[in-house]
Parts: sequence; C-alpha cells; structure tokens
Amino acid sequence: MLHAIQWDPSLGLDIGFFMIRYYSLMFLIAFGTGFYIMKKIFFKEGVSLEKLDKLLIYTILSTLIGARLGHVIFYQPELFLEDPLSVFLPVSFVPEIELTGFRGLASHGAAIGIAIGMYFYSKKVMQKPIFWILDRIVVPVSLGAGFVRVGNFLNSEIVGKATTSDFGVVFVQLGESFPRHPAQLYESICYFILFAVLSFLFWKTNLKQKKGILFGVFFASLWTIRFIVEYVKEPQVADRADWIFNTGQLLSLPMILIGLGIIYFSSRSNAKA
Repeated sequence: MLHAIQWDPSLGLDIGFFMIRYYSLMFLIAFGTGFYIMKKIFFKEGVSLEKLDKLLIYTILSTLIGARLGHVIFYQPELFLEDPLSVFLPVSFVPEIELTGFRGLASHGAAIGIAIGMYFYSKKVMQKPIFWILDRIVVPVSLGAGFVRVGNFLNSEIVGKATTSDFGVVFVQLGESFPRHPAQLYESICYFILFAVLSFLFWKTNLKQKKGILFGVFFASLWTIRFIVEYVKEPQVADRADWIFNTGQLLSLPMILIGLGIIYFSSRSNAKA
C-alpha cells in the first residue's frame, strides 16, 4: 500500500463566521457553469435571456426535489414512516432534533425530476417542444454531474470497493486504513468526457436540429457509465449486496433502454420530416 493516497480533507472552506462545505460548493459550481453555458446557447439561438432566469429556478428545484425523493424512494423508504419530515427538511427529528443537511441525493431521482421540470418549463415558458430544451440542457447537465461526483469524493462518500492496487485511495474519515477504488473520480472523469462529446455534437454538427437525438445520446451514455462504474462501487444498500445487479444498476438499465429508444424513434421521426 506504498503508493495509496491518504485522503483526509477538511469538510469545507472555513471563512471564520461560516463554513462553505465542498459538496455544496460543487453544486454551486455545477449550477453556475450550467447557467453560463445555457446563456451562450440562448444567445446563439436568439432566445430572450429573460427566460434564462426561470430556467435556472426550474432546474434547481426539479434537481434537488427529484434527487431527494429519489434517494428516499430507492434507497431509504423507511424514512417515510420513521422520520417523514426529514424527507423534505435538512433536519433529522429521530432520535433527536439535529441539523443534518440533505445526506441523500440520488442521480436517478434527479434525472426524473429534471425531465418533469423541463416539461413544465417548455410548456409554460418556452412554448416549444420539450426536446428543444432537453437537447440543449444535457450539455451543462453532463458537466454538472461531473462536479457533483467530485463533491462526493471530497465528502468521502459513495466510495468504491477495496482494491489491492497501490494507487487506490484510503478514505481516512471513514476510519479505514486500506485503499479503495476512487469510484467517484472514475465516474466524474467519464461525465466530463461526455460533456466534451455533447459539446462537440451540439456546436459542431447539426444534431441539435434533429429533435431528441442529443438527449437520447446523453441519456443512454450517462446511465451506461453509471452501470459500469457500479461494478467497483460499494453497494449503497447493504442487504442488496449479494444481488446480481445492485440497485444503481437495476435503476440504470431502464434508463439506458429509454435513451436508446429515444434515439431510434427520433431518428425515424427526423428521417420522415
């Protein structure tokens, strides 16, 4: 274990009267860069920037609500009975009142939440087909997903399985002395690559004119990455560890099929147009 990285960062940036937690900082960076990218897209497409502020609000709310509900439904459903207020508030009331923040956010729930949010945004604000906004928002979303996984790494959470490699990471905050796969970094690097690919396809090809194709590529690719990386992750639900596929993989499979289906049907629809 000579070359294993000893990972023991602080919780955040202490500025005296307030601590900016790294995980929260990564979310701010994700939304901030997303806003900047969508501003460039709206400007290029001749869309009023007044609609951009509403897009940010829709995106933030749909992401956080979807991610939180997704985590509780998929990974911790007992909270609905044991501590229901903690599902919607960053406070635990059992066994005692404690300010916890939202400790569980699921990417599958975030994806569903964003899709629902974009449906209402396209209908109420843009008055355009939903694929118009989905084909464009996937560019910043893929980048944001990478930053969120970096936040997970900084938080020493969603860790990988133990590895005999000298170049694993020892997550000291977990009270461990053996190296694990830095699965969060594997996933974040893949998302950054996906962002680069989608950026190229959006800015350098005419695929954005073919409704649904870019979103389908994003959806199928994102969940394929998630499915593969799950093989080196510790299962998030302990009593499902002996399943052939873990919960994350089981939730990713239908997402991959949906993405492929969107590519197929969108290709046929665009060919007829």
